[in-house]
Amino acid sequence: MTIPRFAADIDAATIAAALLERGCVIVERLAAADLCDRVEAELAPWMAATPTGGDEFTGRNTRRTGALLARSPSAVGMIAHPTVLGVVDEVLGRNGSKYQLHLTQAIAIGPDSPAQQLHRDHWCFNFHRFPVDLDVEVSTIWALCDFTEANGATRVIPDTHRSEGLEYSHADSTPAEMERGSVVLYLGGTVHGGGANTTGSVRTGINVDYTLGWLRQEENQYLSVPREIAAALPEPVQRLMGYDYGAYALGYVDDARDPIAVLRPDRAGPSSFAVPAS
Repeated sequence: MTIPRFAADIDAATIAAALLERGCVIVERLAAADLCDRVEAELAPWMAATPTGGDEFTGRNTRRTGALLARSPSAVGMIAHPTVLGVVDEVLGRNGSKYQLHLTQAIAIGPDSPAQQLHRDHWCFNFHRFPVDLDVEVSTIWALCDFTEANGATRVIPDTHRSEGLEYSHADSTPAEMERGSVVLYLGGTVHGGGANTTGSVRTGINVDYTLGWLRQEENQYLSVPREIAAALPEPVQRLMGYDYGAYALGYVDDARDPIAVLRPDRAGPSSFAVPAS
């Protein structure tokens, strides 16, 4: 099965429609080479200090470096890329739903690494069985090097986002081969996994996921990103991190303040909802 592919100048609504239909898409060369260079350079010392995984799923020769907003200022260019957020808005923002940043991490799959177990990302919610027509998560992996089948390109199985309960094998999956700067997007219910790296080089990608605002984030942004760094980020990124209501009255601070007021006191104002009496 092939993965739908789009050029970088295609509108977000078209990409989102294909993502909803097939469960995965690739947008080619969406990040410029200089952005990839900066992200790679900023993360290099952090990745070098990151230990490899402690089990087969995380990868015993794979390094997963998180807290990208704190460690790579340039990563905002991927995390808040207008095209990606446009797609996420079409998928998760339907009916006015809020969405948030779920996790950020650089994934470096080392040489001679076996393929990762196939899985669905929304299993992180304690394997809760969401209705198959409810999309709660959009995942992305940006290529910081060319992704090939040999070096461990992410493997996905198109059309599996509406088939919870069926079993699949790696023989059913397709490698998301793509050039540096490209990004593969897939839904939380899409079966996928890191590929086997049979080469002598490291395959590095940037994994950024988004979820509905009423779900707990996988990466705790409030602890991963120091407050002084968070306070200097653009307001849309702060809100994406979770300094925003997750839904009506969800996530307010003390006297029913908007969470953004913690970082931006000028946003403080009267409560827009009534706090229930205890």
